[in-house]
Amino acid sequence: MREKYISQWEDQFNEQMKVRLEKRKKLTEANSNPYKHGLKPSISAKELKEKYDHMAKEEIGETETYEVVGRAMLVRDFGKAAFIQVDDGTTRFQFYVKKKVTSDQGFADYKLCDYGDIIWAKGKIFKTNKGELSLEAADFKVVTKSIRPLPEKFHGLTDQELKYRMRYVDMIMSEESRNKLKKRSQIVRYIREFFYQDDWLEVETPMMHSIAGGAAAKPFLTHHNALDMELFMRIAPELHLKRLIVGGYDKVFEMNRCFRNEGLSLKHNPEFTSVEFYQAWATYEDLMNFTEKLLHGLAKDVMGTEKIIWGENEIDFGSQFRRMSMEDAVIEYTSLSKEDLKNKDKMISLLKSKDELEVNPSELDKYSCAKLMVICFEEFVEDKLIQPTFITHYPTEVSPLSRRSDENPDVVDRFELFINGWEIANAFNELNDPSDQLGRFADQAILKEDGDDEACDPDYDFVRALEYGMPPTAGEGIGIDRLVMILTNSSTIRDVILFPLLKKETFFEQKED
Repeated sequence: MREKYISQWEDQFNEQMKVRLEKRKKLTEANSNPYKHGLKPSISAKELKEKYDHMAKEEIGETETYEVVGRAMLVRDFGKAAFIQVDDGTTRFQFYVKKKVTSDQGFADYKLCDYGDIIWAKGKIFKTNKGELSLEAADFKVVTKSIRPLPEKFHGLTDQELKYRMRYVDMIMSEESRNKLKKRSQIVRYIREFFYQDDWLEVETPMMHSIAGGAAAKPFLTHHNALDMELFMRIAPELHLKRLIVGGYDKVFEMNRCFRNEGLSLKHNPEFTSVEFYQAWATYEDLMNFTEKLLHGLAKDVMGTEKIIWGENEIDFGSQFRRMSMEDAVIEYTSLSKEDLKNKDKMISLLKSKDELEVNPSELDKYSCAKLMVICFEEFVEDKLIQPTFITHYPTEVSPLSRRSDENPDVVDRFELFINGWEIANAFNELNDPSDQLGRFADQAILKEDGDDEACDPDYDFVRALEYGMPPTAGEGIGIDRLVMILTNSSTIRDVILFPLLKKETFFEQKED
């Protein structure tokens, strides 16, 4: 049975792979393990270039002996000598292997080396007549034999589906992809450090919930065998983080993974990362200032510039972000007046004049004026907000967890931050009146009974927590994936996720070319 699965896999090997397998066999027969351990670099290629690249050929002279590793990305063979371009993850570098210089075993290893193998060389540094910094290999080893040939040397993976499915190959071939994903890590690290320096407490809350709450979203369902109960994958950590505020922590944040069983798009992935944070004795205005300061520093310190290029736009992270209410934004970017926002017919007429709507035009009549204003904002305003803009004062009915404004109970003390026409952050003064929260949950339950699969169930334990008393609190969530997209000039969310979700791959139906 074991042989069946092995042979089924090996049956799809093409001729190139079979040649490589034969070389692997020859390495083994020559007592050179094709999968060696214990070898390591004494210096990186980047460090070597920093140390010697500025020198002329004659200046370098006799150098120390270095051990360098990397993947063979280009082999130029001249029979008794060869230049091998390697990539060690920091930069490209060149090995020079020569029969008269390299050890006998090392040169024999080289002769069984292929493009894509992971290799090691030991030697001194010199510059070629063309000025190429190189390591002259006194010894050479194939450390890991590559069975599958890499894509064509200069174009890498051009099939987008393969690029995301075989991300490991994409990163081997594309320094741009590798640097972009490394930049994501630096962005996340900066955000964490920013919170630490301001004395926030990082926490971890459950990823499986008995009630899907904290946002309007369709959850993933799973089953807990030991407890024999249905659970939901987390759509937001909000309600647990606010429980911690009730418990006495004043400033908490979580770099969290969330899951929403919704559509895929250039800006949406069902599994995503956000940072959510809650501060007692703060207001949403405080969080606007905090967010602006965070993003100013992030652009300047991590990206090296406050002027970020995305597509054809230059986005200014260094200036003060614009602030305007949703009502003012709709009035500015549409033909609607303040009076029109109280007239359903006027708003419906405007919406129906648009060729394509995200909502069903036949259902517009059932919406309230407040909801129609939000739809108008989404359809006509969002994509105009290229420069960082805080949109404030959302209608209460679309904000079930937000605190009502003292000046106008029809709106809540809330903002969303838009950059490049995308929602990047959502924040508000938290609702801490348990009676009001219970009523909002009841409204959501009714919507769910009416078929809204994004409405949430009442979380009575959270109501109970509020009944113990939560201090005045403001909370916010920032979407990490979209933020990284903007900062790295990426047009699809898949470019900034290491392993984006794809349809299941079917093996063995056809051989590789």
